[in-house]
Amino acid sequence: MELEAAKAKLFEHLSGEIRDRRVVEAMKGVPREKFVLAEDVQAAYDDHPLSIGYDQTISQPYIVALMIQALELKSSDKVLELGTGSGYVAAILAGIARKVVTVEIIPELAKTAADVLARLGFANVDVHLVSKSSLGWLDDAPYDAIVVSAGAPSVPALLHGQLQWNGRMVIPVGSRFQQDLLKITRLPEGDRVENMGSCFFVPLIADDAWRA
Repeated sequence: MELEAAKAKLFEHLSGEIRDRRVVEAMKGVPREKFVLAEDVQAAYDDHPLSIGYDQTISQPYIVALMIQALELKSSDKVLELGTGSGYVAAILAGIARKVVTVEIIPELAKTAADVLARLGFANVDVHLVSKSSLGWLDDAPYDAIVVSAGAPSVPALLHGQLQWNGRMVIPVGSRFQQDLLKITRLPEGDRVENMGSCFFVPLIADDAWRA
């Protein structure tokens, strides 16, 4: 009952902050308690990040909602996520978009996320384990939208090249300790960049981002 009360409180808050009802409804359909560590189940619907081990976190629900809303997804879209983590964001994306491709560099997280997503029936999500020398997933490029669940020092060119024309990318850019959450729309006449405010994410580890 405490978990249900916390869930109701969280979604009452999100409903007042997030204007895209599809995002809120998709989040309601994802049991966040299945994507956190066993010792954190009772905190699953608190509006803050939680550790998932391996120096990684499951992001704050409000930030997740804000990022997904900014992607302006259509039901026909194909989405790339960098930083699968627990699989929580991929599950929400799967409730809106046609296909989700998500990549992770930590083998244990990739396996756990794939298992949980499959068990919960998210059949339109592909989880790929990738090396630190790669960025994104070229086999399915280009993408209508890209969301990066880790902070980068700049927008990686290799990732930008995987975005469709008129595609949207949401990515934290800045230092290892604080970033600005940017929305980038790829247009023929040049990118449109919107700063959505300050944030903090774990670093994006890749040859074209932060080195470990």
